[in-house]
Formats: sequence, C-alpha cells, structure tokens
Amino acid sequence: MTSGFVLARVLHVLGVVLWIGGVALVTTVLLPALLRMGDEERPVELFDRIEGAFSLQAKITTLLTGLSGFYMIYAMGAWHRYLEPRFWWIHLMTLVWLLFTLVLFVLEPWFLHRLFLERGRRQPQKTLKFTHRLHSILLALSLLALVGGVAGSHGWFFF
Repeated sequence: MTSGFVLARVLHVLGVVLWIGGVALVTTVLLPALLRMGDEERPVELFDRIEGAFSLQAKITTLLTGLSGFYMIYAMGAWHRYLEPRFWWIHLMTLVWLLFTLVLFVLEPWFLHRLFLERGRRQPQKTLKFTHRLHSILLALSLLALVGGVAGSHGWFFF
C-alpha cells in the first residue's frame, strides 16, 4: 500500500465520520428536539439556521469522501467491483454519496431550501416530521453502507 493510498483511506474515514456523524446528530437529536417545540418557537427557522451552519461541513466532507473513495478504487484498479454483487457495499456507498451530493449541490440550492421554508411556515410540524423521515432513511442507508464497507474491506462479505 502506498502512502497516497493510506492518506486517501484516512481522509475517507475522517470525511465519513464528520459527514455521517453530523447526519446522525441532526436525525437523532436535533429534529426530535425541534419536533417537541411549539410552533410559536419557530422550530423550522431554528432548524434552517443550525443545518445551514452544518451545510459547509457537509459539502466539504461529502466531496472529500467521494474524491478519496474514487481515488482508492482507481489506485486498486478495482472498478470491476461495481460489476460483482458481493461488493454490494461499494454500490451502496456510491448511491449514498450520489444522493447526498445531489441534495447538497443541486436540489437544495435550486428549490428544496425554498420549498422547505415555504412549507415550514404553513405547516411546521408536518414539515419537520417529513424532514425527519427523510433524514432517518438517509441515515439508515448511510449506516448500512458504513457497516458493509468496514466488513467488506476486511474480507467479510455477508454471503
């Protein structure tokens, strides 16, 4: 293993910890706390401010994770793994990365942010519940990819 590969793996794990750890905090702590607040406390606006502060970190770590992950695939000459079902976790990692990248860099700036605020002003609790459900699905997929990636990179393929 070259030092470039080791550095890529370190950056990949660091990116995943900061990115998915942030998603876990938002999903398991922040959104449930906001759902317990009354509408007069403006929980949607508070969520927007807090998640807005996390947005830059999420964008940087998502890019870092994607670049380092694709570099490792390139360095190992392992593109063929996308054709092998036993490497399902690479497919899932890539899907999770694509979903977050699409949301963070395309959908949110173009319309999701505006839609969230507009709907949140009219129906704050429904908006937060829907947001919590989406975050829960993304977190579950992310954790499954993480578990699969750690196990698979150590030779355990689950089947």
